[in-house]
Amino acid sequence: MPESMRIQRAIARAGVASRRAADDLVAAGRVRINGRVAVIGQTVDPEHDEILVDGKPIARPAKPRWIVLNKPTGVLTTRSDPGGRRTVFDIIDDSPGMTYVGRLDYMTEGVLLLTNDGEAAHKLTHPSGEIERTYLATVRGDGAEAARGATKGVELEDGIVVPREFQARRIGRGLWEIEIIIAEGRTKEVRRLCEALNLQVERLLRTQFGPVKLGSLAPGKTRNLTAREAEIITALTKSGGNRKNTTRGPRRERTNRYSR
Repeated sequence: MPESMRIQRAIARAGVASRRAADDLVAAGRVRINGRVAVIGQTVDPEHDEILVDGKPIARPAKPRWIVLNKPTGVLTTRSDPGGRRTVFDIIDDSPGMTYVGRLDYMTEGVLLLTNDGEAAHKLTHPSGEIERTYLATVRGDGAEAARGATKGVELEDGIVVPREFQARRIGRGLWEIEIIIAEGRTKEVRRLCEALNLQVERLLRTQFGPVKLGSLAPGKTRNLTAREAEIITALTKSGGNRKNTTRGPRRERTNRYSR
């Protein structure tokens, strides 16, 4: 069955340009659909419509593809690095139009989704989607005091952050394991939160993004979405992402909204 989509999504899915750059191409009048100059937001059927960028036809968009990567430390979440450092695209089986769903900073490990569906990636990372991210941090400091402070909200330079959950467990003298659940994707938010709570981060691992769990996936390895993960990701991107969890309580009794 034909799939209709906005012109900028079709261009991005074909690997011609990013979704944002595709907007610029359309705005500049460099895109034509069936002989007419395209307008931003116009809907097309890439299987049947003739789409030209600078007079050249674009390839038919690839089918949606999703990859789950356990990003290792010392790897950049970017398409390329002028300094020649390793990026996530050096690890995965890359293909046209692939992009990452939110960033993990250079030294943070764990779940990273990649897809060739730029519009879906945008919906999953937009703050209005409230997609939960779960992190496990090994820190030095007073974890118990930090947990008390986190529940009240912490003022960062770009606004207050109140974690959905902040659980602290002592694992050594002055050493704590912290599980943090947030529903935003601000730059280095978890590291900045820990710093504001006087915690020194020694290791930071993202164990879950939305319905996608890290599980036993080894660092640097990839896998496809499970059928259940794919079903939930599709539902989240179609609905705009927001499926609120109305049952919040102690950690043991917490209902995982993605397991429904």
